[in-house]
Amino acid sequence: MSFRPFTSESYSEGDRPEAWRDVLRAVGLQPSPTTTVPSGYATASRRRSDGVALAKLSAGSQAVSPLRDLADDMPIVLLPSEDGVTLRTPAGHQIISARQLLLLPRNGDWSVAFPRDMRAIVLSVTSEAFHGRKIGQSGLADVRIMPPGGFTDIFSRTLESAAGTLETLTDIEWAAVAQSLADLLPTFMRQLGVPAISAGTATQGAILHRICQTIERRLGDPDLAPARVAQAEGISERYLQKLFEGTGGFTHYLRERRLQRTWADLSNPAEAHHSISEIAYRSGFNDSAHFSRTFRHRFGLSPREFRQQESERGAASAVTAGQRGWPQDALAQLRSHHPLPPARTTTAPSDSNCGQSDAVSDHSHHHLAVEAARVHWGYFSRALPPQAEVNSGDTITIETLTQHASDDPERMIVGDPGAESVFRWTKEGKNVDRRGAGPMDASVYGRGAGEGFGVHICTGPVHVRDAQPGDVLEVRILDIVPRPSRSDAFKGRVFGSSVAAWWGYHYNEFLAESPPREVVTIYEIFCDDGAAHARALYSYRWAPQTDPFGVLHSTYDYPGVLVGPASVKRRHNVLDGIRIPLRPHFGVIAVAPRETDLVDSVPPSYFGGNLDNWRLGKGSTVYLPVSVPGALLSVGDPHATQGDGELAGTAIECSMTGTFQLILHKKADLAGRAFADLTYPLIETETDWVLTGFSHPNYLAEFGANGQSEVYANSSLDLAMKDAFRKMRRFLMNIKGLSEDEAIALMSAAVDFGVTQVVDGNWGVHAILSKRLFEDVPQT
Repeated sequence: MSFRPFTSESYSEGDRPEAWRDVLRAVGLQPSPTTTVPSGYATASRRRSDGVALAKLSAGSQAVSPLRDLADDMPIVLLPSEDGVTLRTPAGHQIISARQLLLLPRNGDWSVAFPRDMRAIVLSVTSEAFHGRKIGQSGLADVRIMPPGGFTDIFSRTLESAAGTLETLTDIEWAAVAQSLADLLPTFMRQLGVPAISAGTATQGAILHRICQTIERRLGDPDLAPARVAQAEGISERYLQKLFEGTGGFTHYLRERRLQRTWADLSNPAEAHHSISEIAYRSGFNDSAHFSRTFRHRFGLSPREFRQQESERGAASAVTAGQRGWPQDALAQLRSHHPLPPARTTTAPSDSNCGQSDAVSDHSHHHLAVEAARVHWGYFSRALPPQAEVNSGDTITIETLTQHASDDPERMIVGDPGAESVFRWTKEGKNVDRRGAGPMDASVYGRGAGEGFGVHICTGPVHVRDAQPGDVLEVRILDIVPRPSRSDAFKGRVFGSSVAAWWGYHYNEFLAESPPREVVTIYEIFCDDGAAHARALYSYRWAPQTDPFGVLHSTYDYPGVLVGPASVKRRHNVLDGIRIPLRPHFGVIAVAPRETDLVDSVPPSYFGGNLDNWRLGKGSTVYLPVSVPGALLSVGDPHATQGDGELAGTAIECSMTGTFQLILHKKADLAGRAFADLTYPLIETETDWVLTGFSHPNYLAEFGANGQSEVYANSSLDLAMKDAFRKMRRFLMNIKGLSEDEAIALMSAAVDFGVTQVVDGNWGVHAILSKRLFEDVPQT
C-alpha cells in the first residue's frame, strides 16, 4: 500500500534523526542547518502516489527548509495545525498563526521554525502529478502567506480532511484524492493576490534567527527590552531595530510573539485550568488590563470572549454523555486544581494481617500512609508537591486504596481512618474535592469536581533525589499485601470489588434483547498459603445513586459515590463454588508526564500510569523513563487479580500496601543495559522481559492539546499490536544485537503477544520475551 506510517518507537535513539530526515524528504523538506534534528517522540501519517505526497507530522521543536529540487517549480504547501510558527526569509522573520496556509517555493531561501512542537500538514505536488498536462504558470518565486477565508478555507479543510483519513483510504481512493489535490493546487495558486516578501541579506537573516531563538527562550521575561537584547548580541540598538524592519520592528515582533503564545494557550484545553491572568503573565505581559486591550485589538475579541468561543467550538465535537475522556468543552472549562499539602512520611510499620512484608534493605526505609492529604485522585501532574523524598536504593512502603471501596463502604471504608479520610463526602464538602482531571466546576455533565475524567486514587508522588529527564527509574516490587477491613463487623477480612461497567469491552455485546446494564460483584479475598484466591460474595446491578450534593448518577460515572446497601438489590450465590487465584499487582505505577499540568489517569503512556498488567506483582520490576526532575512516582489502582484484557472494565479491585525499592539509573550510565534507549514502561520478571505496546505510545505528544480526548476515539488493538511489534523488534536489534530478519523470525517463533487491556482509552498489547532464549548466547 502507499500508506506509510512512521513512529520513532521503531528506532533506537541514534537512528531516529536519520529516519525523521527520510520522512521530511518525502514531502520536499529537510531540517534547517541551524536546527537540531529531534531524537524524541515523533509520528507521521504519509501517503504518496505519482507526484503527490501528503503527510501529517507530529514531532518536537525544530526548523525545516526546502530540499532543493531545481527540476520542479511547484510549491510546497504547509498548514500549521496547532501552534504558530516563525517564517524566516532573507527579509527577516515573521510570525505565522496556526491555520494560516503557507505556499513555499521549492527552491526558495526560507525556513519554518516550530518553537514548541511541530504539528503540521504538508502537501508536496510535483509536475509528475499532471502526467504531461500543461497547467499554466506554476512557478512561485517567493513565499506566500494565505490567511483564513474564502478559497483558502476550502483548500485548508480539504487538506485536513484528506490528512485525517490517510490510514483508512484504500489505494484506489487515495489515488483519486491525490489527483484531486494535485488539480486543486494550480487553481488555488491562480487566486493569489498576496505580494511577495522582499529580499534581504543572508547575514541579517542569520542574526535575526539567533535573536528570535533568544526571544523564544525568554518570552516570559517582562523586562526583555531592545537595549538588553542588543547588548547581549553585541550590536547597537539602532541596528537591532533595523534588523526587525521587515517584521514591523522589535517591539512589534515581541508583542506579536507573546500574543501568539497567549492565543495558543487560551485555545488549548489542557491549559484551561490556568487563569487568563496567569497565561498573560507567563508570556511576559505584566498588566492584565493592558493585555486584554492588546489582545482585543489584535484578534477582535477579549481574551475571555476568545476562550469562550473556543469552548463553544469544541462543544460541537464533545464526546457523548457518559463517555470517558475529556470532551472539548470540558477541557476548555477547567479551573485551577488544588495542590497537595507539603510532603510527609512516617516510619510506622504496615498493620496488615493478611500478609507480611519480607522486604529487607540496607538503605533507608520510608513509609507513606494513605490519607486525603497524600493522594491525588484521577490525574497525574508534574506540578504535584512530593509526599516523600528518597535516595536511589531506598525502600518505601506505600499504602494505596481502591477507588471501588465505595461499592461496599461497610466492608471497605467504615472504621478505616485512611479510607474514611479519602472517601469522606457530606453535604458540606469532600475531603478530596478534585476527582479526575476535568473541570472543577462540573460544568459539562454536572457529575462533580473533576467530572470523573480519570478515576484512580494514587498515593504520592515520591520525589527521587537527583532524578533528571533522560534518566531511568527502576521500581522493584518487593512485597504486596492486601488491606484488611477495620469495620467491627468484618475486622481482619479482606474484600474487593469488580464492575462490569459501561466502558467495558462487552457493553454493546449483550445477548438477545438484554438491555445494557452495569453489574458490581463483591469478593472476599483469602490469603491461604499457596492457594490465595477470591470468592464472590454477592453482586448487584447498578441503580441510580444520589450523592451528598444531590447529583443523580444513573451510571457508574463518578469516582467515590458511596453505594447505600438499601439502594441496590443484592444477588447471592453468584460464581458459586468458583475460586479465582490471586495475582496481586498495582494497576497504576507512574512517573509524572512532562506534558501539561493535568493528565487523565486512565490512558497509560510512556510514563507508565494505568498499565493494568498483572505481571507487575511481587518480585517484578518496572523501568520507567524519567521526564521531570525528581521523577515524581505515584502508585495506585491496586488489584487482587485480573485477566489479560480486563474485558468488563475493571479487575478485582482491592486496597493494598506495597513495598518498593527505587533505583535511579543516570542517563550517562545506560549504555549496554536492557533499559537503555527506554521510551516506554519495561517490565522485568524472574523469567521474562515484558514490553508494553499501546495504540498511541505517547498520545499527549501525538495529538497535542486534544490528546486526552483523541486517544479514546482512536485506539485499536491493531495499533497496539503494531506498537508492541515495533518495540520488540527494536529491543531485539538494539539490546540483543539481532538483525531485523533475525528479530522477526524470533518474534514469530518464540515471543508471546497478549492483550493487556481494552478498556483504558489507550489500549494495550504486551510482548513477552523469555530470558531462557539467550542462555547460550556468548556474553560480550
